[in-house]
Amino acid sequence: MSFEKLKAYLDLTRLHFFFVWPLLLCSGLFLSFPRYGGFSWPLVGKAALIALLGFEAGFVLNDYVDRELDGRDVDPALTKYWRPFGTRPIPSGAISPGSALTLFGVLAASASALALTLPYPNSLYVLVIMAYCYAAEYFYQVKKRGQGAPLAQLIGRTDFALFPVAGYLINGRPDIVALAYLLFFYPFAQAHLGANDIIDAENDEARGLKTIPHLYGTEGTKIWIHLFTLLHMGGAYMFIGFQGTIATYGIMVGVLILMIANLVILRGEGPTDWLKALPLFHLTMLTYVVSIILDNLL
Repeated sequence: MSFEKLKAYLDLTRLHFFFVWPLLLCSGLFLSFPRYGGFSWPLVGKAALIALLGFEAGFVLNDYVDRELDGRDVDPALTKYWRPFGTRPIPSGAISPGSALTLFGVLAASASALALTLPYPNSLYVLVIMAYCYAAEYFYQVKKRGQGAPLAQLIGRTDFALFPVAGYLINGRPDIVALAYLLFFYPFAQAHLGANDIIDAENDEARGLKTIPHLYGTEGTKIWIHLFTLLHMGGAYMFIGFQGTIATYGIMVGVLILMIANLVILRGEGPTDWLKALPLFHLTMLTYVVSIILDNLL
């Protein structure tokens, strides 16, 4: 494989973020151990691989479904943030649609095969969530091409919100803790989506997509972000009740970082300003998941 081809695959999979998805899923897994036991490093390693393969498959699916629209991009700023070499490898011709679809199949099948090695019914929980998430991702990408209300966003981003819940269900059962994690993380996923949309509004307009800025304008998108941040803070208040000391303080610090991100968006006047908030969203998420893991490991 040539270096140029390798760079294309690194961009397709956003591989510089590879460490985030295992941490996110394993935060749910570690949260299950005090309630269900079963801790083992082989299980943690298996969960991390399921997370990595499964989430990377989602990225590839995203690019495959949007392969024609992505070629209309006019502002490369967000592409450069999400992709280490700042390219759209399918529209550019660096990777063929067929190769991308094959890669999606290999990654998704590998994650599914690992999930099947989990004990029943945990294997079923994970496989059902995995299938739902890929369907939700497809729905999100297609539905936002023509809609009058943000159904694509409200339904589609349940895939991201369910990711740590899937980690919990690798070892646990559907219970109040899993529900609390979902209610905590779903508003964050929506606020994060709003931040991405406001930054990428020019490209989405060129693609003809009905994203939050198109539906509600810039100020409406800011309200979307702030409103879901407030809902997220309410979810955090409930979720903290299931945490120990380390995770409690970690969530509090994460919320503080998220408030700063909201302030950056509120005061920002354009994509260059708003892009500065995106790393703060991701730092917030990392603070949450690392503190949850440490809280249940130490």
